[in-house]
Amino acid sequence: MSTRPLSPYYHVGIVVPDLAAAQVALTNQLGVTWGPILHLDAADYREGSGGDIVLPTTICYSVEEPHLELIEEVPGSVWVCNDHSNLHHIGFWSDDLIDDSAGLTGSGCPMQLCGRAGDDAPASFAYHRNDLGVRVEIVDAAMREAMAFLFQPDEN
Repeated sequence: MSTRPLSPYYHVGIVVPDLAAAQVALTNQLGVTWGPILHLDAADYREGSGGDIVLPTTICYSVEEPHLELIEEVPGSVWVCNDHSNLHHIGFWSDDLIDDSAGLTGSGCPMQLCGRAGDDAPASFAYHRNDLGVRVEIVDAAMREAMAFLFQPDEN
């Protein structure tokens, strides 16, 4: 199975130990403007092995394109810092999340984690990781409008 080309990437995800501190540092270093912080105490996910898990999730995006996504570290999860690069993923919009996810898996880039809605998965997004350790995130393009506020300057 060959995978169809993904649309141009729109964000790069970076895992950080302290989201607020990372915002300050990257604003000072790069002049980045941040959208609002989105925090969920508990979000439903499915691991690539098929197991369902619930994790806290805290993220924010830079307003400027391509967007920098900061993801606060969650020890013991897919979102952990390491001694090398904390570049976590390259994100693409997907017009057909299920088909694109299957295509990535078929091309040697298996799913590692995805959103779920009850028994339905993938839902919202899917992380796929290749043998080089590069994660590709595909995000359901139907979420673009709902996520638009995350790419606007934070009013707080």
